[in-house]
Amino acid sequence: MNALNVENMNVHYGAVHAVQGVSFQVAEREIVSIVGSNGAGKSTIMWALSGVKGLSSGRIELFGAPLPSKPHEVVAHRLALVPERRRLFSDLSVNENLIMGAYLRSDCDEVEYDMERCFELFPVLKQRLRQRSGTLSGGEQQMLAISRALMSRPRMLLLDEPSLGLAPILVDALMVAIQRIRSEGMTVLLVEQNAARALEIADTGYILEAGRFIKSGPGHELAEDPEVKKAYLGGQV
Repeated sequence: MNALNVENMNVHYGAVHAVQGVSFQVAEREIVSIVGSNGAGKSTIMWALSGVKGLSSGRIELFGAPLPSKPHEVVAHRLALVPERRRLFSDLSVNENLIMGAYLRSDCDEVEYDMERCFELFPVLKQRLRQRSGTLSGGEQQMLAISRALMSRPRMLLLDEPSLGLAPILVDALMVAIQRIRSEGMTVLLVEQNAARALEIADTGYILEAGRFIKSGPGHELAEDPEVKKAYLGGQV
């Protein structure tokens, strides 16, 4: 079964046709990566899936049902977005940000359980629990942003440029964490400019250029494609 089915997605910003007839699927428990240069439309796809940006036309199904159009309804249907540049509540503590991630939930015992799971995934967050999120390092903020999304207990996680601005060693740790999240049953859609790392962990990859998909296939095959290597991987994987 597919977790996500997108058919003929079109999104406009005024006269600008940012996403042009995009269709794709994400199977359950799969990592799908969408890669492309800055301005290709990757984040627009994520905003549309999360209900923040409305579609001009097209159809989205999540686990076989039409995806709602309002962000809080999307979260209630167990899809969560980790937005580009984290967008944490910078004046709130780590603990308060995590609680905000669970704002639709009333199962307090299970919320506590999920918080502990986040600490297992990112132990440093437990050490920073009372610290204001705006004072965390970039890597710690990304860990918190992912954990905040996980606190809604999603079945599918959207990750928008999670490696942006991070040192290579932190990118490595982040990619390991994403693979672990998938191994525990999560479906993941990842958009990245870091094409090499995104395709390295992807079951399926899509190459987005000027709002259209120009190539798709297994992640490892795209990583070895000469045109993809030349355009997006600096000539090498």
